[in-house]
Amino acid sequence: MEISDLESDLRWRRSRLKYLCLVYGEEKEMAAMTDDGCMAYDQALRKTGRCVASEALQPVHTAATVRVRDGKVHITDGPFTETKECLAGFYLIEGRRPERCHPNCGADPPARVGSIEVRPVRELTSTGGERRQL
Repeated sequence: MEISDLESDLRWRRSRLKYLCLVYGEEKEMAAMTDDGCMAYDQALRKTGRCVASEALQPVHTAATVRVRDGKVHITDGPFTETKECLAGFYLIEGRRPERCHPNCGADPPARVGSIEVRPVRELTSTGGERRQL
């Protein structure tokens, strides 16, 4: 790859935004699904070059919630939520426009029994204007 190609690739990557797609659903319904459909969706997404990361999560009973109150760390078993749906996994994808992410998430099998929340990722910037180095 030539320098001009590298510069062009870098400019293209900087113009892309990141979106976190959170997969929610009722644990029983999610557990009843096989991983086959999710694996196929994951591979199709990766072939587009837009998938930065993706993972399924262990069941809710394996989770812990950490809070700091009055300078003390409190750890509670499980997530602190009063809903039947739980966070089951995520995809971190890149794209130039959010409206292109939404239909793609509809192809993810858990969207048929749960929901996919699509949220833009916010870049961390110091008060001095410095961006986080990755």
